[in-house]
Amino acid sequence: MKLTNDTYTISIGTKNFTERYFRDKVGWMKISARGKTFRMTAEQVLNHLLPALSGVKSNLTVKVEHKERSEN
Repeated sequence: MKLTNDTYTISIGTKNFTERYFRDKVGWMKISARGKTFRMTAEQVLNHLLPALSGVKSNLTVKVEHKERSEN
């Protein structure tokens, strides 16, 4: 089982919206609730993730999914 950053998708949201974060070969990507894509640094991903995990923004939910990627 491969447990590297590129095998996870992070979803952050409320009952009204969800944003997704994942890593591809170039770096981190964010897909906004409206479907727009943005390149992000790892630090930017953490800046979005940590408030939800710490409970500072208590209405946010975080879901992390693992998906095995094929070796190329």
